[in-house]
Amino acid sequence: MPRPQEPRAFGGAIHGLVYPVPMSWPEPVERVAAFLRASGAEARLEQLDAGSPTAAAAADAIGCALDQIVKSLVFVCDDSFVMALVPGNRRADSSKVAAGVAAAEARVARRDEVFSATGFAPGAVAPFPLSPEIPILVDRLLLSRSVVWVGAGSDRHMAMLAPLELVRLTRGVPVDLVLEAA
Repeated sequence: MPRPQEPRAFGGAIHGLVYPVPMSWPEPVERVAAFLRASGAEARLEQLDAGSPTAAAAADAIGCALDQIVKSLVFVCDDSFVMALVPGNRRADSSKVAAGVAAAEARVARRDEVFSATGFAPGAVAPFPLSPEIPILVDRLLLSRSVVWVGAGSDRHMAMLAPLELVRLTRGVPVDLVLEAA
């Protein structure tokens, strides 16, 4: 009789999921999972049934509010990469992103720049692990939620964690980043 597998652990949390065969995920997702484990994170990594190319699709697939989805946006500020984490129901204000890192200007990174900066494909960007040279700004609105969902290396994988855990793991700076509601 085969021995049951141990529950798979993600960071500091064990979620009681038993896999008869060790789960194999794409390399970028494994990179995120390894970071969460090594960081002792209180997080849960989920695989969705289908890709979720937009924040709205991710919220629908998970069954959460759109403002619980975190968009991981890469900007180029005065020739340096910056990541801005904003709620799924809001748009980042590039002038606020620039101000958050004392830059003269900011623009959204091109697809090739996103991959170069993060090691993740656009639409699958996780806020960790990233180079320590990339500053991370976290919109303050995210801190009002009990949990948020971030990309985890593919458009089919998301990680759930508390906003303060997100700030800890990213070493992010909470600031106001979003466009004012019209």
